[in-house]
Amino acid sequence: MLTSAAEPLLSVKELESGYGKIRVLHGIDLAIAAGEVVALLGPNGAGKTTLLRALSGLLPVSAGHVRFDGRDMTNATPRDAARAGLVHVIEGHRVFTQISVTDNLLLAGYDLPRAERAVRVEEALAFFPEIAEKRHERGGALSGGQQQMLTVAQGLVRRPRLLMLDEPSAGLSPVLVDRVLNVIGRLRQQGTAVLLVEQLLEKALAAADRVYALVQGNIALEAPTCEGDLPHRLERAYFGHESRALGA
Repeated sequence: MLTSAAEPLLSVKELESGYGKIRVLHGIDLAIAAGEVVALLGPNGAGKTTLLRALSGLLPVSAGHVRFDGRDMTNATPRDAARAGLVHVIEGHRVFTQISVTDNLLLAGYDLPRAERAVRVEEALAFFPEIAEKRHERGGALSGGQQQMLTVAQGLVRRPRLLMLDEPSAGLSPVLVDRVLNVIGRLRQQGTAVLLVEQLLEKALAAADRVYALVQGNIALEAPTCEGDLPHRLERAYFGHESRALGA
């Protein structure tokens, strides 16, 4: 859990971002401690993916600032963010279908020394025995769920300090959802922080220490997941915020 005694691993203050002249995020404040799992929830179109893209350098930050591990990472490039340990696993199955599972993972660590890359590939595969067994098969030969596992494993090759997962359960069966989300608990035990964007509310709350609700580009709620009435508070945050916005 985040405490005031130490600087958080990730600190976001008054962040604004969007697409061209369209501003999507309106002054976001957010913090994540080392080893903490935080769920970022909200209705479709709330700006969740936009926030992850702004943090990882895929979108420009037009106002506010981002600090990561004590460094100013505002408008850092995606490469610099990943090298610092701020790793973004983008929504969808983004694997190279014509090369092997192993080669997909080696590419994720393209800038590392050869021996180091090999070690990290084995570390990542250890999280997913299903794809470790298929390490010599083409990425395109994997099932959709296995491709999703491979996508997450690609992020793990970077040994992230903070892993940002955007809808890792999308298109997966319930069994595979649990398999992917169980990795989050193992990462927490190893001291890796996770920022999880997820539509499956119960799964997200079970995996996370704290939750932020994002509605119409604003943080509408922040709370620990141990609160008993949290699902109802989230519902009020979603629809109460929308009602106030429509009535403004």
